[in-house]
Amino acid sequence: MMRVRAAAVLAVLTLVTLPLIPVQWLALRSRGPVKRRLPVIWHRIACAVVGIKVREIGRPATGRPLLITANHVSWLDITVLGSRMPLSFVAKTEVASWPVFGLFAKLQRSVFVDRQRRSATARTAEELGTRLAEGDAMVLFAEGTSNSGNEVLPFRSALIGAARHAVAGDDGDVWIQPLALAYTRLHGLPMGRQFRNHVAWYGDMEMIPHFMNVVRQGAVDVTVVWGEPVRAAPGGDRKALTRTLEGEVRRLAGAARAERLDSVPAGPMRATAAHAILKSDENG
Repeated sequence: MMRVRAAAVLAVLTLVTLPLIPVQWLALRSRGPVKRRLPVIWHRIACAVVGIKVREIGRPATGRPLLITANHVSWLDITVLGSRMPLSFVAKTEVASWPVFGLFAKLQRSVFVDRQRRSATARTAEELGTRLAEGDAMVLFAEGTSNSGNEVLPFRSALIGAARHAVAGDDGDVWIQPLALAYTRLHGLPMGRQFRNHVAWYGDMEMIPHFMNVVRQGAVDVTVVWGEPVRAAPGGDRKALTRTLEGEVRRLAGAARAERLDSVPAGPMRATAAHAILKSDENG
């Protein structure tokens, strides 16, 4: 039965994807909104066909430039977040060469970063800054890698700081918004630590078998929580900012995994307070 389901899901995704690929390629060469909107339509169809139910709490910031810093659990994060609004992603360079998924990443207008070469950070930050300045909302998986989904790894500060400076320079601000993802239920039942590997993709897991398992099973519930955006002032302490963002994502992800978000009070992050903290770091 699961094989029949997998075949049906793949057939539908293929029928939807093949005609959209050339349309998106053409849209990438234009200045219109289609190149941003078409991936959203595809991701929403993919979520519906695979059986991914997204619960969204909070809302994305309306201010621009906007950099979104998120935790990273699975390749599925791209489809989940991509179904919410027009977004592009910061991805590791290896993704560009992956069969099928590399093509999708390029069509999503991803920015690729070589995490093994520190010298590449400046080039990536410049490209990221250009995209942010053009009004694109960009998602950075700030841990630098995916994990089991049961925790949030320490955030890396280098690209956050470099991107902020690339887009805002010495006298401008940029909005940075924390975002938490948590996969909570499988076939309507609480997933728990022991079953989260059904969607978590990390370590030396192979992509195709993992992808096929998700397609066969379906029926996954995921919670997306938008934290309160920080207006990052120029000259601030990037490490302090990174710790603040990491702490908020860890708090929200933990509450989402426990499915206790309705009772969780607002976090300590406030745009004005964070702005003041960054200014005091600069002055102190």
